[in-house]
Amino acid sequence: MPKPLTDQDKRKQISVRGLAGVENVSDLKTNFNRHLHFTLVKDRNVATKRDYYFALANTVRDHLVGRWIRTQQHYYEKDPKRVYYLSLEFYMGRTLQNTMVNLALENACDEATYQLGLDMEELQDIEEDAGLGNGGLGRLAACFLDSMASLGLAAYGYGIRYEFGIFNQKIVNGWQVEEADDWLRYGNPWEKARPEYMRPVHFYGRVEHTPEGVKWVDTQVVLALPYDTPVPGYRNNVVNTMRLWSAKAPCDFNLKDFNVGGYIQAVLDRNLAENISRVLYPNDNFFEGKELRLKQEYFVVAATLQDIVRRFKSSKFGSTEVVRVDLSTLPDKVAIQLNDTHPAMAIPELMRILLDTEHQTWEKAWDICTRTCAYTNHTVLPEALERWPTDLLQNLLPRHLEIIYEINRRHLERIAKLYPGDHDRLRRMSLVEEGDQKKINMAHLCIVGSHAVNGVARIHSDILKATLYEETLSTPTPCSTFKSRGSTSTRGSCSTASTSSLSTTVSGPLCFYSFSEKHYPVNQVNLSSFSIRHQEGAQQELDPQDYHDWRKGEQHKQICGLCIRFWHPCDSMFSIFSQAAPGYHTAKLIIRLITAIGEIVNHDTVVGDRLKVIFLENYKVTLAEKIIPASDLSEQISTAGTEASGTGNMKFMLNGALTIGTMDGANVEMAEEAGEENLFIFGMRVDDVDAMDKSGYDAMDYYNRIPELKQAMDQIAGGFFSPDQHDLFKDIVNMLLHHDRFKVFADYEAYIKCQEKVNALYKNPKEWTKMVIHNIAGCGKFSSDRTISQYAREIWGMEPSLERIPAPDDPRQ
Repeated sequence: MPKPLTDQDKRKQISVRGLAGVENVSDLKTNFNRHLHFTLVKDRNVATKRDYYFALANTVRDHLVGRWIRTQQHYYEKDPKRVYYLSLEFYMGRTLQNTMVNLALENACDEATYQLGLDMEELQDIEEDAGLGNGGLGRLAACFLDSMASLGLAAYGYGIRYEFGIFNQKIVNGWQVEEADDWLRYGNPWEKARPEYMRPVHFYGRVEHTPEGVKWVDTQVVLALPYDTPVPGYRNNVVNTMRLWSAKAPCDFNLKDFNVGGYIQAVLDRNLAENISRVLYPNDNFFEGKELRLKQEYFVVAATLQDIVRRFKSSKFGSTEVVRVDLSTLPDKVAIQLNDTHPAMAIPELMRILLDTEHQTWEKAWDICTRTCAYTNHTVLPEALERWPTDLLQNLLPRHLEIIYEINRRHLERIAKLYPGDHDRLRRMSLVEEGDQKKINMAHLCIVGSHAVNGVARIHSDILKATLYEETLSTPTPCSTFKSRGSTSTRGSCSTASTSSLSTTVSGPLCFYSFSEKHYPVNQVNLSSFSIRHQEGAQQELDPQDYHDWRKGEQHKQICGLCIRFWHPCDSMFSIFSQAAPGYHTAKLIIRLITAIGEIVNHDTVVGDRLKVIFLENYKVTLAEKIIPASDLSEQISTAGTEASGTGNMKFMLNGALTIGTMDGANVEMAEEAGEENLFIFGMRVDDVDAMDKSGYDAMDYYNRIPELKQAMDQIAGGFFSPDQHDLFKDIVNMLLHHDRFKVFADYEAYIKCQEKVNALYKNPKEWTKMVIHNIAGCGKFSSDRTISQYAREIWGMEPSLERIPAPDDPRQ
């Protein structure tokens, strides 16, 4: 078992990062103590570790503020085109370390905290994860904000300041239990409230058509209060803004209500309005048509578009005067990127503003709208696509439903001219889906109302073109591109220790032997660090010498594989991490099965010393930062054609973990960059899946033909892993045998054979490390800087810049 680092070892680690200037360290210590006394009103006798974290965070934030103000001054003076990234999720994680790295303060802060007798890692661990997202979509948004700042783009992220983020997951007696993520309970040192920019958002009401124009009247008003968070670029003095809206009820109580005793109830009713920003919906895979979710989606786009128009009309810093009155030039100065269909109401809302407030003609307003908006699609799964019932829209947003109907009428008229007499095509391409309940297809609305549509991987975009949006994409309105996802190396992607110690090796021509000699010890250090942290809160002891397989993917294949490994063990540890939406029973049952397998395997007297199965609870950004650098193998094994992309696989690749996976999502491009021979690829391709859809898939054929698979299913169904409740997992087996549209068994034999190749290669460290090097060397494409550069040039009409703007203490140019 690895030992904790000694004081001398910590000093050595600090020296590896670089030497900090004495003046910088002295200034940081002075400012730290100033914030401890004057901001937190504490001294060292009564201050807690959390107080020290807040003092350090405010000290680092001081270095942001001047750059933040100067960046906004720079934008107002230069008046560049601005991009607005609209997303209901921003999975930011922790801010302190990312900010220190981007401002080149990490070395000085390390030294300053050491001299103050504090432990930097302890202080970093106190920070709450800003878990304002469910997974890949929110992580992508966070990485994109970083890259937009690093590339000097005038960019703004807009979302919701959820009081409760993604739930905290606990495993109690093997079952998932959710706890509220009250991430703001101690305050957030990184945000700044901006009440001067509060905006009204309207709901309900009715529509009046008058000679003076259309009016939306008798509405209920909710106020949107903005909170700004700085987003620093990488050492270029650019600090962009993420603006998150918080819902507030207006304070227009009637004194008469107070006199008749209704005041208390009126105050209590404020909660109904403020519930809009109370909690993040915990499910990003299945669409549920809830009124609160639609309120959240409209709330963020309505407040944001008011803010965008306000900023467009003002050209000088701090100006409240209207200097632009002609919105026809809006697409020249504004780009709006819709991150999935959640902010799709931005299209009818922008049309409402242009038609009802700015009094543009329909043709002019539609031209402005389509040239301004662009749409990123994240899923090809039908159950995840948003379809809002028209009766809900009619009640909540009646004017917007009118506009959507008009958009659809003109859209279908154009299609009818292109394909006369093809009524089935009109039905498929309509924004309005007829049936038992009439619904609006939000993805179709985004496609029709945008000038650019993109997927997040090449295979994803190809599937969109070929299946889901075949006819819609064939119309003249949108263009279709793909933008492979990327990630930032400073935000939850790589180990600081690994980058610092390996940077000198890979900065010149790639030297295999030099790199391989350094990579293995770094991997062991990262694993030892994670082992210590894991054992502090768990019962399992992790051996850094074991082969560590980290699994976040298609869990049915993993479960089958684990059951087989029980009878054919090797020296390895399987760590699985996943979260189930609170209302998703099957996903929770799968988690319970995984923990049940672990209970049997880990305590088996024969297998327990050779095989470990661990479920890591509460997988969030911070845990990922520890897991990813400690991994040997990552499993990305979704059935081909079902996973839009993924960023986790790229982060594992960057940190030297090899990938076992199908040719799905970003795995396809990873194989292209590193060479397919340097990944463990198995299973059906998209064409094979399509062919099986036509010929038919029968899971029972595989069940009866493969003895080991049959044994695994019989053990699960028969209670081998649930001796106290024999039929506990029968529903999982029944689903796999009779209702599995993902065709898990079809890939099973190829998966097991591929795992055998993994085991054989791991016994040859030289060849394993050779594949690792090819993967690390081939991961350059998967930087979000490259992705954002593509977005900027091909969609937004902007040019990235690596030029630094003057620092706050530099003379202005």
